[in-house]
Amino acid sequence: MKHELNLALVGASGVVGQKIIQLLEKKNFKVANFYPLGKSSIGQEVNLSGINYIIDDVDTFDASNANLVILAAGSSVAKKYARSFVQKGCYVIDLSSEFRYEDDVPLIIPEINGHILEGLNTPSLIANPNCSTSQLLMALKPIHEDFKIHFLNIATYQAVSGTGKEAVEELKEQTKNPDAQAKVYPKKIAFNALPQCDIFLENDFTKEEMKLVWETKKILDNNIDVQATCVRVPVQNGHSEAVFLKIDKNATREEVINSLSNIKGVEVMDDPKNLIYPTPLEQANDSENVYVGRIRSQMIQNETWISLWIVADNVYGKGAALNAVQIAESLMDNDKFK
Repeated sequence: MKHELNLALVGASGVVGQKIIQLLEKKNFKVANFYPLGKSSIGQEVNLSGINYIIDDVDTFDASNANLVILAAGSSVAKKYARSFVQKGCYVIDLSSEFRYEDDVPLIIPEINGHILEGLNTPSLIANPNCSTSQLLMALKPIHEDFKIHFLNIATYQAVSGTGKEAVEELKEQTKNPDAQAKVYPKKIAFNALPQCDIFLENDFTKEEMKLVWETKKILDNNIDVQATCVRVPVQNGHSEAVFLKIDKNATREEVINSLSNIKGVEVMDDPKNLIYPTPLEQANDSENVYVGRIRSQMIQNETWISLWIVADNVYGKGAALNAVQIAESLMDNDKFK
């Protein structure tokens, strides 16, 4: 028997928080008690299923009133509250990168390793993957199962919405006014492409690039070698990825398409003769699916390489809000809430 859901949402007024609320309504979640929380947004109203709620102070919230907390407010907030909320008896889903690489914290994409949630017997902290990783691994999972991926090279083309509201406004301002200065990014983003997402690390890769390495290994297969370049582009929403895979078995384009057709949440759009392929403008507007096109297979030095183009909504879709809500669904289906 399923128990009632008492949900606290930290960051309820933010871009991702609002998309989570939108998905809760769309999926008809039965929320017995809803607690929207924040800091700078205290006193503002949010609406869930036709009911207005006042955002309360996360500092003074009694977490024992909730059995699920979704953290959509960044690493500093997660670091401060996540584990204490678990100690109060809550399952906690954290969308930040704060705990993704901790051995005791499962990093979950329900379609890939959701079985881990079934084994959680007590309130636990659960990490939501990076936006680029989630859409990537949704497409890679069936290919890896059928043909075994050895090496992955990926270039991402990431929308400014991944940085937040201020970045979206900066792009709009610079597009209208060429003299507008860069504030959010180190260089102007309008009419440009910045080969830097997040900070540079000692190995000269950015943190965003290493997230793809670390998270692919943790979620899909530790034996897959990954090389990544992450680029910020002047697109408002929707991340795109050019992906190149070295696989163990020979596979034709048609066999890869057939493999991709076997996972829910992935949609193939691949008809180059008719110019059919996914783009962020067309496919990343409050869309749940991960879209795959430009599928190619070729032999290079007697090795089979697969090329893919992947597009998904990085805020509403698998990159953030949707994956978190699906984790919550899985917890409910497995009767985790008391």
